[in-house]
Amino acid sequence: MNAAGVSVASVQSAPTVTGDASAALIEVYCRELKLAGLRTSYQAVARDALSQGQSYLPFLVACLAQEIESRKQHRLAEHLRQARFPWLKTLESFDFLALPHLSKPKVMALADGAFIRERENVILLGNSGTGKTHVAIGLGIAAIQAGYRVRFVGAVTLAQELLQAQSEYRLPRYLKSWQTFDLVILDELGYLGLGPGGPLLFQFCAERYERGSLAITSNLDFSRWVEVFGDPALTGALLDRLTHHSHVLLFQGQSRRFQESRGRAVETSVAVGESGQLSAQVST
Repeated sequence: MNAAGVSVASVQSAPTVTGDASAALIEVYCRELKLAGLRTSYQAVARDALSQGQSYLPFLVACLAQEIESRKQHRLAEHLRQARFPWLKTLESFDFLALPHLSKPKVMALADGAFIRERENVILLGNSGTGKTHVAIGLGIAAIQAGYRVRFVGAVTLAQELLQAQSEYRLPRYLKSWQTFDLVILDELGYLGLGPGGPLLFQFCAERYERGSLAITSNLDFSRWVEVFGDPALTGALLDRLTHHSHVLLFQGQSRRFQESRGRAVETSVAVGESGQLSAQVST
């Protein structure tokens, strides 16, 4: 018996196996120990070790590194699934040149997740179609890559879910379920009034104050948020909490969707014109 309590005799007397039997045992042991990454990569690692003449310790290090990387990728995929993004957009794919008033260094600085560690908020304001949701999702993906848990939800959808939870007498439990997320992205606040859901959304945001971060996209200036919540006092209290520790990003410019559709219309018009001209030339 050694210092770790393992019988040396039992280890030394373990049967020696090779070939297919070894592979089968590795499969069994990896499943038992839940080493999915190692189970799928050990053969390639073993081939590399043999070709490079590595000793046992570097081979073991390589196996464990593969398992760690596999778990990291699995965790990333799971957190992306839990975030429920409507689509995946990164900050690298955003066209900052289209919005010269939006500071790219400021946005990219937020991608390191420091604002989440400090439980600060990000508020993205601007016209429809200027890329607010794209940037918000990009920040969310960067946060997930940094190890944070993120959830994306539309403002109206959340208000409806809060109302349903209240009607079913499970509002406290529902609110508590959101505490597991480090960052909540609240999208499209301002497109529709919240009606009776306004006070509940206020409660939701108030409970995250200095406990968790919010990223909110809105097409309305702060002065018009009362149109959404319907209560000046409640709106003022909400803005006081949200802007206390926040980064405000302004999206000033024309809708990119409108510009793209106008570009397509021009291309279609030119194509039709050229087609008509060609037809006239043929007829003559």
